[in-house]
Amino acid sequence: MVPQGIYTLANDVVYDQLVALLNSIEVNVSSSLPICIIPYDNRLDKVKTEIKNRPNLSLFENQESIDRWEKFAHKVWEAHPRNQESKASRPRWYKGHLHRKFVAFDGEFDPFIFYEADNLAMKPIDDVLKKLEDYDFVFDDWEHRKPTENAALNIPIIEASGCYTEEQVRPKIHDASFFGSKKGLFPPQELAELEDKLIKQREVEWINRIGWWDDVFLYNYLTLRCERPIYNFTQSPNGQDRTGNCADADPFVSIDNVLYNEQGLKPIHRIHYMNYSSGSFARLCQGEDADINYKDTFLYYRFLKNPDQKPSQLIPPSSLTKATRKLQGIMGKIKRTIS
Repeated sequence: MVPQGIYTLANDVVYDQLVALLNSIEVNVSSSLPICIIPYDNRLDKVKTEIKNRPNLSLFENQESIDRWEKFAHKVWEAHPRNQESKASRPRWYKGHLHRKFVAFDGEFDPFIFYEADNLAMKPIDDVLKKLEDYDFVFDDWEHRKPTENAALNIPIIEASGCYTEEQVRPKIHDASFFGSKKGLFPPQELAELEDKLIKQREVEWINRIGWWDDVFLYNYLTLRCERPIYNFTQSPNGQDRTGNCADADPFVSIDNVLYNEQGLKPIHRIHYMNYSSGSFARLCQGEDADINYKDTFLYYRFLKNPDQKPSQLIPPSSLTKATRKLQGIMGKIKRTIS
């Protein structure tokens, strides 16, 4: 019998976040559920050491699957209208590898749950697994509420195609930082057919221009066009299921190092530290008072197994340090533009 399991996507750059996520899963989800790390790239020395120390942890090593999804994503983005624009318009995630998370569909777990490495698990996943008995994709996010101009899919163009109405599209828009699904979806033949629609039939224009090279935007096209059933807990008729999840936007209450939705103290599946850099978390773990919401919760899980290494106090960065980082950020953006 194929086991249920959890996937995440990581490398050494997000090591601190990875350890915190793994510890939060062990405490709040399961200590025995198998977890597979999908390699974001080849920077994996710390990751491989961590795997040796955790018996339920493994590395995704199906290079054929990784190559299949890399090739597909690159061909799609090369066909996107924004690819023809100037280098200055390229997003910061240009040529990133976040789309590698889709190799989970080729993995061994069935069903599976995916957590982005910038999440912490806050409760068991029994309800997600239960929903997967009736749905092929299960999400818990508020992406469907975004304004039309910022939505993952270009709703006006899709409506003009006559294939779907906004009423059909909008409820299906979702994030990709946390989801449940099943093994075997998007096999090679189906992916080839979707590639044909995207490139030859120009449905790549269904993907909003702001999301060029964004795995979330591509994933939204795939889940819409495959027409498999989707469930999102934020659209549940049960108000207890509808919670926030973003560390930089939603208010939470901490009880015994577990976060709850502030309104109603409702349990949340995960807290998502989106919009915070991996560098900020690395500095936090080294004792800097980084500007991160719910940092105490993160530090608790990061140093759960080695509390003696947890910073005893957090020191704010100096004004000079802040100015230097800002300048480095500007220079980095210029370098990316000219290269």
